Amino acid sequence: MRLLYLHQHFSTAEGATGTRSLAMAEALAARGHRVTLACGQYAGAASGLTGPFAAGRREGRVGGLRVVEFAIPCGNAQGFLARTGAFLRFAAAATRLALAEDWDMVIASSTPLTVALPALAARAWRGIPFLFEIRDPWPELPRAMGVGGGPLGWWAMDRLADAACRQAAAVVTLSEGMAETARRHGAAPERVTVLPNGCDTELFGPAATPWRPEGVGRGELLAVYAGAHGAANGLDQLLSAARLLEAQGAPLRLLLVGEGGEKPRLRARAAALGLRRVEFLDPLPKPRLAGLLAGAQIGVQCLAPVPAFAEWTSPNKLMDYLAAGLPVVANLGGRAARLLESDPLGACGVATPPGDVPALAAALAGLAADPVRRAAMGMAARAQAEARWARWRLAERFCDTVEQARGTPEGGSPVTSFRDAYRPQESGLGMGSRWLHLPAPAGAFPEGMRGAAASSRVVAARRQQVESP
Repeated sequence: MRLLYLHQHFSTAEGATGTRSLAMAEALAARGHRVTLACGQYAGAASGLTGPFAAGRREGRVGGLRVVEFAIPCGNAQGFLARTGAFLRFAAAATRLALAEDWDMVIASSTPLTVALPALAARAWRGIPFLFEIRDPWPELPRAMGVGGGPLGWWAMDRLADAACRQAAAVVTLSEGMAETARRHGAAPERVTVLPNGCDTELFGPAATPWRPEGVGRGELLAVYAGAHGAANGLDQLLSAARLLEAQGAPLRLLLVGEGGEKPRLRARAAALGLRRVEFLDPLPKPRLAGLLAGAQIGVQCLAPVPAFAEWTSPNKLMDYLAAGLPVVANLGGRAARLLESDPLGACGVATPPGDVPALAAALAGLAADPVRRAAMGMAARAQAEARWARWRLAERFCDTVEQARGTPEGGSPVTSFRDAYRPQESGLGMGSRWLHLPAPAGAFPEGMRGAAASSRVVAARRQQVESP
């Protein structure tokens, strides 16, 4: 098939942002489909193209993909009006592309929600079916946070989400909570598939070479937050927790990696509080981030205390921590808490109540003081990454969904897949019965997971070497 994959925020691994669309597009290309991926210029992303722009666009081959990049800058540091303008400009450019060439199917990956506009136009004017992917539910999340243009903006987003969910040949969401929002917008239940974010188990893990920022001692414990620095991330909670930890004399350094509109203010606040064990780093390319996580002891997941985040988010950073074999401290409940604390493979982290700074500080201090527990959680994290969330598993199912939506026979996979190897069953993690979870006896790895156990031990051993003074 000739596929047009629309993702305004696309990036290769050389960028500092998520690479889910790259993995899915490459999997489709590996099945023999001809994939064109259209994107904008997202802050921290790297399209893989280096040539000059002509008439506002450039294109070329990136691996097995044709990439079309529009000269439309966009990022979290922009104000509301600037970002809205970037969203609409990309939608207009992508609509022209969708109507100018012959496509068998369009894949529209949101956010932003406006990516549905070119998909709807291609369906209306050319009869081209589309798959709609929901990475964050709009307008539900903006409305929960009180942003996004107010009642009029939310009403407009509601109508666009209704049209996208009702007219899509298939809808893919990243959590069961997002799937419920899609059904409320009119998507037929049988057309909704839940495919959470996955782990790049090749880039993160045993193959990564550990490193630490200058000034961080070899035996010093390092907790890393790697992600956006925006209002939704609630990073003031981390600074307040760091203040408590420093007052207690906890031997832990906190490193915040990333970019966003709140970062200048957060830097200023850290300085005003006199925090000596908090550092900020610019966004890192994925390979460099993998090495940093290999040299850290704790991964930190932080969001603002917004109740809707519990079931309506599927953060990339959490998957990176699991793949790196890091125990995780997260300040939210819902899906992330179940994943960290209730998986049959063993607990791989600690979830604290949203907005509870003393509990967040206590969780960090507790892990810092308990190397045996950290090691056990790290091994469970890597095992869960390989057994549950390895990206090739998700990419295979994504390809199946695209082909089924178009009425094309499934292309299959050269690797024995989770569909063949494991029996679907409900795990109680809120993923829906489509998802596969392998119950394991306490302290044991089931058949088919011996490799996960081995790589977990390798990650743990290398991290212990870094920790040793």
